[in-house]
Amino acid sequence: MPRPDVASLGVQYRRIPLLAIGRDIYTDTRLILSKLETLFPPSSKHPRISAAASDQAAVEKLLEAWVVDGGVFLRASQLIPTSMPLYKDEKFTKDRAQFSGKAWSLENVERMRPEALVEIRRAFTLLETTLLADGREWILNTDGPSLADIEAVWPFHWLKSLKGALPPSLISPTQFPKVFSWIDRFHGAISAAAQKAGKPQSLKGPDARAKINSSAFAEPEGSVDEDDPTGLKKDDLVEVWPIDSGFGYKDRGALAKLSGSEIVVRAETMEGTEVRIHTPRHGFRIRGIGNSKL
Repeated sequence: MPRPDVASLGVQYRRIPLLAIGRDIYTDTRLILSKLETLFPPSSKHPRISAAASDQAAVEKLLEAWVVDGGVFLRASQLIPTSMPLYKDEKFTKDRAQFSGKAWSLENVERMRPEALVEIRRAFTLLETTLLADGREWILNTDGPSLADIEAVWPFHWLKSLKGALPPSLISPTQFPKVFSWIDRFHGAISAAAQKAGKPQSLKGPDARAKINSSAFAEPEGSVDEDDPTGLKKDDLVEVWPIDSGFGYKDRGALAKLSGSEIVVRAETMEGTEVRIHTPRHGFRIRGIGNSKL
């Protein structure tokens, strides 16, 4: 059974955020944020963004689930203005249809728009009348943006940047002054942080692969939970894929780690260097391929 290579990862996961730390490759923003906090402990140069208190950590997780699993992002994506040139690009609409499993014709998008507006307006109302109702600047009433803000703000920040996505008569600073001020503060904080950090170094694919090949692993391999309901064992050949969207792209490899929060499979680069591909457990599906082992 052939193993995937890093070059193919760019194709298979081209719509899912990727982060490589050494020879560990992490997919999905939710896992990436968690790993960055774990592998790079807070310091003066790298302040903590996740909550220390359990009640605040719960708010973070609830916001994460609300935005992704609760449908906020899905509804936000249905508000991409159909006047954008992207909708005239057959490659884009075909790609989106394959990724989401739904047709992306102008007719279908326009048909979904009223429903999407209702749901997004409800989301704005929730933030305006609850978490931001007392006039606080940040979700957890912190001095600056925290992970809770990051988990919640991104679809609203994105919609605000899309001209024509939000009709002013329904969703604007007039109806939701606290939410729009929060979005603007977040944008300002991110812009300031980016300026302070400086321009990141850009790498082309072959250069990135070379760096990965010459690196060590960032963390221990881990183990497979013996009581996992799947019954899978260490070194079993498995397939892993997202189940909310992009489900046509599957990675194969030998199972290295399986827990309630993470799946790790071993794969190889084009040069034969072993890497480990990490995905969250939630939102991804894992299946054994026969009874084979590597």
